[in-house]
Amino acid sequence: MYLLQFVLHFLILELQEESEEEEDNDDIKFEEDSDDSSEENETKKKGTQGLIEIENPNLAKPKSVKAKDADMDRPAELSRREREELEKQRAHERYLKLQEQGKTEQARKDLERLALIRQQRLEAAKKREEEKAAKEAKRIEARK
Repeated sequence: MYLLQFVLHFLILELQEESEEEEDNDDIKFEEDSDDSSEENETKKKGTQGLIEIENPNLAKPKSVKAKDADMDRPAELSRREREELEKQRAHERYLKLQEQGKTEQARKDLERLALIRQQRLEAAKKREEEKAAKEAKRIEARK
């Protein structure tokens, strides 16, 4: 999804740059016709405008990157929340993998409980077998 947004963003930028280049070409043609008037405008600056060029440091300059210059192999940078979410998912997957291998504390406790339950079931099955055998023996003696 982010890759699609990334590609769309660069396609839009490329279209904007192409339109700007067309406008620049139109401006160049216009400037050739009016070279005289542009020189007059430059000389008529008021005050210290001709001496000092001031740029607003707070002005965010748009970064235009052409699609052909963009590195498509490099993944788009993730936000802090997205990075944390990915790390959380990876940690959970790692934990589940270790739990399947029986290396976590919870998995060890589960395996111990499971072994205890199996042992209790085996003992109960043996006891039932013995009781069944004893009942069978009583029936045989009662018939005699």
